[in-house]
This record gives sequence, C-alpha cells and structure tokens, in this order.
Amino acid sequence: MATLQTWRKAYGALKDTTTVSLAKVNSDFKDVDVAIVKATNHVECPPKDRHLRKIMAATTAIRPRGDVVYCIHALSRRLTKTHNWTVALKVLIVIHRNLREGDSTFREELLNFSQRGRILQLSNFKDDSSPIAWDCSGWVRTYALFLEERLECYRALKYDIEAERLPRPAQGIEKGYSRTRDLDSEELLEQLPALQQLLYRLIGCRPEGAAVGNYLIQYALALVLKESFKIYCSINDGIINLVDKFFEMPRHEAMKALEIYRRAGQQAGGLSEFYEVCRGLELARNFQFPELREPPQSFLATMEEYIREAPRMVSVPNQLDLPERLLLTYHPEEVPSTSEETHPSSNEQSSLPAEEIPQNVEVATHSDPVTGDLLASGDLLGLNSTAYPDATAIEDANALALAIVPSSKLFSLVNLYSERNFRYGNFIYVHCILYR
Repeated sequence: MATLQTWRKAYGALKDTTTVSLAKVNSDFKDVDVAIVKATNHVECPPKDRHLRKIMAATTAIRPRGDVVYCIHALSRRLTKTHNWTVALKVLIVIHRNLREGDSTFREELLNFSQRGRILQLSNFKDDSSPIAWDCSGWVRTYALFLEERLECYRALKYDIEAERLPRPAQGIEKGYSRTRDLDSEELLEQLPALQQLLYRLIGCRPEGAAVGNYLIQYALALVLKESFKIYCSINDGIINLVDKFFEMPRHEAMKALEIYRRAGQQAGGLSEFYEVCRGLELARNFQFPELREPPQSFLATMEEYIREAPRMVSVPNQLDLPERLLLTYHPEEVPSTSEETHPSSNEQSSLPAEEIPQNVEVATHSDPVTGDLLASGDLLGLNSTAYPDATAIEDANALALAIVPSSKLFSLVNLYSERNFRYGNFIYVHCILYR
C-alpha cells in the first residue's frame, strides 16, 4: 500500500513538471499558467502565497478583462480535468482566497463565467484511489457547493459579505452592525433567505471520516469558519430588523417573515453543533467563537396570532397624489323613441299611391332636421347618426358577417342585402368566400 502511494506521488509530481514545461513553451500567459499549476500541484499542502499573489495580480481591475477571464478559464480547465482530490481542493482554495482577498473584478467575472460554464459544479467528482481519498472527495464536493452558493448570494445581495466593513459603533453601542439592520421590509425578505441558504451550505461543510484529521482540509475549513461569523452577524441583525417591522407587514409578507424567523432558530442550533466540531480541531486554537443565542420560540405564537388577524393587503389612502382621479364610469345611451306616429316606417311610405303623395315632399325632405344635422356635421353618409334605430340594430347584427356561398349565388345575395338595407341609409359589408 505504501509503495502504491509513493508511486502516485511520484506520478503526480511528474505530471506537474510536464505541465509547467508545456506552459512555458506554448502559453501566451506563461506567468499565470505556471503560477496556477504550481499553486494547485499534487502535494498535500496549502497553496504558497507567492503563487497566489501572482494569480491575484493577474485578476485586478488594472488588468484587461480578457486576462481575468483567461485566468478563470485556466482554473476551470484545471478543475474539470483532474481526478485527484488534492488538486481539486487546492483549485477551490485558490478561488476562495481570490473571492475573499482579491479584487471585485474577479468576483464579477467568475459570476458571469459560472452562468455559462458551471465552474463549481462537482457533484460527480470522486477520487477512489484510496479510502482516505474517498472521504476527502466527499468534503471537496461539499466545499464546492458552499462556494457556488456564495456566488449566488453575491448575485442576490449585490455585495460581498466578507468584503463588507462593519461601520464603527456609535457612542453607547458595544459593536457595529451589518447592512441588514437598515433594510426595508421588501429588501429584507429578499436578502435574508439568500443568507440563510448560504449558512445552510456552510453548516454542511462538517468533515467526516478520514477527512477530519487531514491538514489540507482543515486549512480550507478555517476559511469557511472565518466567513461564518459575518454571515451569522448579518442574519442576526436582519432578524432584529425583521421583528421590528413584523407588526406593520401585510399578511403575505408576515407569512414569509414567520418562515424566516422559524428557520433562524433551527439554524442557530445547527451552527452551534458545527462550532463544537470545529473546537476540537487544531485549526480552532486561534479562533474566538461567538455566543449563539436562539430566537425566543415563545414569540412564534405571537407572530402566528398576528398572521391570522393581519390585513391581506396594504391600505390605500383616500386622497390620491394624482391631480385628477381616473374613474371608469358607465353611462347608458339614451335610445330615442321609435313610435310609429313620430317615425313612420318606410314600408308604409312606399305603399302609398303615387297620386296621394304630397307635392311638398321634396321641400319636407330638404327641411328634415336630421338631414340638416348631417349636412351641418359633415357626416353625409350618416354613419354616426342615431336617427334610425332600426337600421343601427340591423347593422350591429350583421357587422362583419362571414358567408360562404357559391359564385353563382353571390350577386343575388348581395342584391338581396342591398335591397333590404339601403332604404335605411346603411351600408352592409359582406365578406364572401367563393368556392366552386
């Protein structure tokens, strides 16, 4: 077994030497490629700072964005091609330290690259070369999930928690507070779930089996442990702000706030267990663990009672700020009288003998008030006139009529409609589809 492990170490060292030699000859970014290979070699020790400084220098804001993208692509290629847990873990450590200590340009470009390439997707990664490698591979997958969730949290919050500097405490206040203390209700309900999901991934980074005593894993776990303090502080300040605004929320927001408050109590217990595991490790000698206080569970009953009686929506003030209110009002149209005495039908007029028609009918036609109104308004066709309700009803009933008739009967059908309706001064639009 020892001989096999020695052979694997020698083979890994040979691969690293060959990769460095090829990078010096073929690469256009020799310094970056060589620094990445040396920082992520097969030796079970943390990446050296001089190689990390070269990688960070290549991803600063003063360098072209193309150089930053190339560096991220080189790290992604190194991560996807390897089947060795040591190389994979050291690549993740390099990415994590760049996120914590590097320029914001690296975070932005890594976020854009992760949307296309899924650089941290290691759900299928495994190293089955030995039982120790198998246990360490499981922790590598969990660590990658935490870093991926860290990017998603950065996308939701629009700022990095670790890079955030807490303001100096005011006079009479023991310590500063995070940005979540001053958020409004809408931003609070959006950011707290993202922070809680990040804390959930962090608690999942508890090593198990042979991975507990590995020095390289403890080095990476120390980076995770450092971030847990600010994440817990942000969630705790957000819960305090949430409780202050809870009794002013409508019902749908209060229900979300209740779930956040309930999950905060559960995560406080899980984080306490995570700290207990870390206290027994060598890495925890220089750490000061915070005292965790779970939110009072008795307050849940008060929150649930408020939700049952909370308003379902925000009340709208009586006086609007607009200069005029836009009101939709329905006014029924007045239908003129259609009595036979006032408006005799056209059939009756046409049935009179020619000799009985008064001779002043032409004068009466010209003096018709309806015709005068049409001439005065310019609507010679009478399209907008309501003086003939029967014609209007016929037009509404036959508007945009669709008929399928043979071509032989088309002209007789058009003549029939025209003969019936032209007396009322209407125009009938008949859409016909001809077929043979």
